[in-house]
Amino acid sequence: MTLNTLREMLLWCAVINYGLLLGWFLLFTVAHDWLYRCHGRWFRLSSEQFDVIHYAGMALYKIGILAVNLVPYVALRLGG
Repeated sequence: MTLNTLREMLLWCAVINYGLLLGWFLLFTVAHDWLYRCHGRWFRLSSEQFDVIHYAGMALYKIGILAVNLVPYVALRLGG
């Protein structure tokens, strides 16, 4: 695998992951009540707990995208 291929792969992984994150955010904001009802069937959570779990999950996912995709991409761009 060449450096150019690795750079391109990391960039596309970041784009796809940000698309998933955006989809999660849009689903969470547009269909919040529906999601809460669906999860409420399996878990006993208050609405505030549900919101905190989703926001924390989104934040953790975003940090993962930055650490696993974007930082190595930028490092390869600057170093290559």
